Amino acid sequence: MEQLYPLVLLLLTSTAFADKPNILIIFTDDQGYADLACYGNKKNKTPRLDQLAKEGTKFTSFYSQTVCGPSRSALLTGRQPIRSKGWSMPAEEVTFAELIRGAGYQTACIGKWDVSNRKPIIERMPNAQGFDYYFGTLGANDGGRVSFHENNQRAGQTNDMGGLTKLYTDKAISYLKEKRDPDKPFVLYVAHTMMHTIIDASEKFRGKSAGGLYGDVVEEFDFETGRLLDTLDELKLRDNTLVIYTSDNGPWNQDKYTKRKKGHPKDSIFWGEAGPLRNGKGSCYEGGYRLPCIVRWPGKVPAGRVSDAIFATIDFMPTFANLAGFKVLGDRRIDGVDQTDLLLAKRETGRDHFYFDRAGVRQGKWKYLKAKAHFFGYAVDDVREKVEELYNLEDDLGERKNLAEKYPEKVAELRKLMQDIESKQ
Repeated sequence: MEQLYPLVLLLLTSTAFADKPNILIIFTDDQGYADLACYGNKKNKTPRLDQLAKEGTKFTSFYSQTVCGPSRSALLTGRQPIRSKGWSMPAEEVTFAELIRGAGYQTACIGKWDVSNRKPIIERMPNAQGFDYYFGTLGANDGGRVSFHENNQRAGQTNDMGGLTKLYTDKAISYLKEKRDPDKPFVLYVAHTMMHTIIDASEKFRGKSAGGLYGDVVEEFDFETGRLLDTLDELKLRDNTLVIYTSDNGPWNQDKYTKRKKGHPKDSIFWGEAGPLRNGKGSCYEGGYRLPCIVRWPGKVPAGRVSDAIFATIDFMPTFANLAGFKVLGDRRIDGVDQTDLLLAKRETGRDHFYFDRAGVRQGKWKYLKAKAHFFGYAVDDVREKVEELYNLEDDLGERKNLAEKYPEKVAELRKLMQDIESKQ
């Protein structure tokens, strides 16, 4: 009987976890809405992500944030940056990783952290915020060099920006093959440095694409993501793994940076494409916030589906709570909503509204921006009058026709909605 006890315990554990999916989040940096072929790009070849879209659901009204630190604090906590504080996310914020461990999950983070003010502040680093294992850089690669940490220890540095995508993928594969407990479900959050600022590709991909250096980086990322997905297949994890691919904000697309940034070939373009969307990183227009998002969970998330429902990174926390079986905290405002039924096609509608940090709000087809709406310095110089703006995104995705004067009642309604969101801390 004593010899049978470990086997019985293993069977009970496996049964308890049978309906809980593994979760793999693949998060890029500064990638444009239209960088992938499956989102309309005509130059970049992205066969693996295109295939992922065929195997899952492609979302076309998915929102992150408009800059990198705020996007990460929002993703981790389910709370808008006005509450979760972006780069300055305090230790008191609670991440989905902290809560999901209580449901029996093992957790790992690989790549760019960016919510501890890019400093090794132990209580704000990944291990203290719910991740059992961490490898990556605490900040960005603006100077063409990054320093690594493995858990809380320094782990060297590099100026080989072209090697980062493969390095992070190798670390993710190593985690899946060597570090995780195969008898427990996992969350693996892979936050790539590319396609941020000092971009580069490895020798295998540099100079090979039709999209210049940026296209080389996109195509290498596609290839490396394919390697990671192949590992799921190899380990027979495909069917019970929820894969989410998206990015942190829109493309960093100001011409002035071609002359300012060191480390790029002369006159190279190091930003992506926003497609039909207006502006890019740092902007409150759609090009800053709206990102590609593909979700795959074989047999659960419909294959080949395209959804224009409003969905956002802040929704991950409550959605994971439902899928993994943990409760979000009731002592603070959670801005995310549970999107399980949207993912599983039990409903076709998404969020009622989405808030653009200190700038405006979208509800249904209508988008409101307040006068002097907040821009970060990264945003493209945009000719804007200092007036309230209202756009019908169904008819005017590029946000060119301001309808505020024509529909003052809608402006007043959305202005109040925005103020209500901001007043609830």
